[in-house]
Amino acid sequence: MATASGSGLTRRRGVGGASTDNEDNPTNPNNDSSRVASPAPRKPDDARSPDTAYESVGANGHKIAFDPRDISENEERSRQPKLTLMEEVLLMGLKDKQGYLSFWNDNISYALRGCIVLELALRGRISMQKDSSRRRFPLSDRVVEVVDETLTGEVLLDEALKMMKSSEKM
Repeated sequence: MATASGSGLTRRRGVGGASTDNEDNPTNPNNDSSRVASPAPRKPDDARSPDTAYESVGANGHKIAFDPRDISENEERSRQPKLTLMEEVLLMGLKDKQGYLSFWNDNISYALRGCIVLELALRGRISMQKDSSRRRFPLSDRVVEVVDETLTGEVLLDEALKMMKSSEKM
């Protein structure tokens, strides 16, 4: 192991380095750290999942990197209900010990409204008006229209969809 003089920086060598420390040795079977630039190959009985996986998706065939541990469904995650974005924002505003909402300012209200609009757009219920002459206007001045008025099954989204549909006729 080489140390820079006075700065405290260290440089580790790859496999076959001159390190005599048993815990810093990358070929040590008890060492789980992957701090070495070129680690020793894993044994076939190693139960750890790969750090990065690649998937070829799309018409252009570009590889997309992802962490398989993020995508894998474990027992805890399958028991928890799936929350919408607006429900997650609402839960962030709850006071844990007091049990009430801490939304004192209107900015959170705007964020929740934005989450409702985003959730409806992601579900394909609303979209921006497809008028080429309106593209020069900023997004805040463009018209949002209801594309699909079928109910989602969630009370907040359904009420917002009904209000948007009724105000669309004006």
